[in-house]
Amino acid sequence: MGGCFSDLEGGKQAVGGFHQSNTNAAHNDAVDMFYTAQGFQPLFTQVELSLSASNLLDRDIVSKSDPMVVVFAKKRDGNLEELGRTEVIMNCLNPEWIEKITLAFQFEGVQPLVFHVYDIDTKYHSVPTKTLKLKDQEFLGMTSCTLSEIVTKPGRSLTLRLQNKRENGVIRNLGTITVHAEETVAARSAVEIIFRCSRLDNKDIFSKSDPFLRISRMVESGGSIPICKTEVIDNNLNPKWKPVCVSFQQFGSKDNPLVIECFDFNSSGDHVLIGKLQKSVADLEKLYKGANFFLPSKHHRPEKALKGQLFVDHYFEKEQFSFIDYISSGFELNIMVAIDFTASNGSPQHPDSLHYIDVSGRLNSYQKAIMEVGEVIQFYDSDKRFPAWGFGGKIYGGTVSHCFNLNGSPGGSEVVGVEGIMNAYASALRNVSLSGPTLFGPVINMAAEMATNSLSSHNSSKYYVLLIITDGVVTDLQETINALVKASDLPLSVLIVGVGNADFTSMEVLDADNGSRLESSTGRLATRDIVQFVPMREVQIGQISVVQALLEELPEQFLTFMRSRDIKPIPSHSPHASTIQ
Repeated sequence: MGGCFSDLEGGKQAVGGFHQSNTNAAHNDAVDMFYTAQGFQPLFTQVELSLSASNLLDRDIVSKSDPMVVVFAKKRDGNLEELGRTEVIMNCLNPEWIEKITLAFQFEGVQPLVFHVYDIDTKYHSVPTKTLKLKDQEFLGMTSCTLSEIVTKPGRSLTLRLQNKRENGVIRNLGTITVHAEETVAARSAVEIIFRCSRLDNKDIFSKSDPFLRISRMVESGGSIPICKTEVIDNNLNPKWKPVCVSFQQFGSKDNPLVIECFDFNSSGDHVLIGKLQKSVADLEKLYKGANFFLPSKHHRPEKALKGQLFVDHYFEKEQFSFIDYISSGFELNIMVAIDFTASNGSPQHPDSLHYIDVSGRLNSYQKAIMEVGEVIQFYDSDKRFPAWGFGGKIYGGTVSHCFNLNGSPGGSEVVGVEGIMNAYASALRNVSLSGPTLFGPVINMAAEMATNSLSSHNSSKYYVLLIITDGVVTDLQETINALVKASDLPLSVLIVGVGNADFTSMEVLDADNGSRLESSTGRLATRDIVQFVPMREVQIGQISVVQALLEELPEQFLTFMRSRDIKPIPSHSPHASTIQ
């Protein structure tokens, strides 16, 4: 295995840990639940890939390469589908990545995998890895194998030689990559631990050490797999770190040995080992009195006990419920729909309009979005009665409205099922004139009001999802951000589907996938990310699965809200418990 480990922003942030949002860390419950309900039940098991590399090519001049791995599935047509990315490890040619790649191992099929290693340019070190454009990074090498080749190897580890995209008969030593596979076991239980140290050895000359901890789990083959590391605390020989939350899935059992290493951080990537020790989770539960670090022996001498000690100041076991735990216990997703009636869509009478209704029955962009998106999200709404609005159109009397009932009824906005949305949309096109500007704020505020009323009625088993279908030309960007920041405290997610070929840059800003939280005009930050943007043009050309795209962030947004309010699934003996059909 490799010997260095790091991540973004200078390598000083924590990596891994169950409390962190990590889209690569587990399969998506919402996606699994949808496919299972549709009758797709292939024989598979979830496996987790751990990655390390040795002797990578050094592309940097004054330092070492900063590598990251991207893992792809190779489809039957030869195209590559990205499965996930590791973190970036700075200044290291022998990296050992902590972030895992999780995928389903299909027993009955061949699953070709492709691994690309990149050197990430320094100017991108503060950018989340999922948003990095690979064409802007330096390519270090690639390799491939099938998943079955990994899982059938002794110890379930496979080392592969990296090569160029085109060898051209010239074989260069680009290093190797080692892939280790383990079956994941669903585990609700997690342990929250606060570590501190005292009297650490000072490894620096002109200041004090900058310590961090790395925790690894021992595996059957005798090696170890890193599961998380703490943040770096600068210039401190008696550090106390932020809580680390590790699931039972990550450490296996309370008696499984863990290796805890304390390092002095160096920006060069050559971190200096201060000391290490081996303890199980059961041992850590009792470590409030502390334990001494050791230094590994050399030349078969006994390990040297150090004066530096590790303490556990806080140990707490808790349950981490899944998205399915909530939904199957009786929690409901209430879907709301808002459709763009602004003039930027083009006159409905013209065939090139996004709102043109073809007499032959061919669906326009909005109808396709309603049908394709509706099929997925209606699954999670038990009564399938959707509040449906339009915005940006002139309604009866020539008044421009930015939140009108799509069904034309003054008394209520609800329609029944996807067919109800389609009928109300077609009727509205006959009675509403396209206008503008494009304002998202009013429909978001309307959805937020409904979510607020649900909370005030002490009904905490409802979560709202607002679906906005738009051509992407947003006028009130700051007002929209203000509304989203205000709504981030509510049981609400906003799914924006872009139709047409407009510039969706503003939508990507709202999605906040660049790692920065939305900020209102008064300086208030959103408490959580509640927006997911999906461009339909990518879905329709097959670049991504519509189900995966729509549900990618929903479970995490849902769980973040429930955990922030300490809301638990409804107990099975409760008369309100029900199962979504």
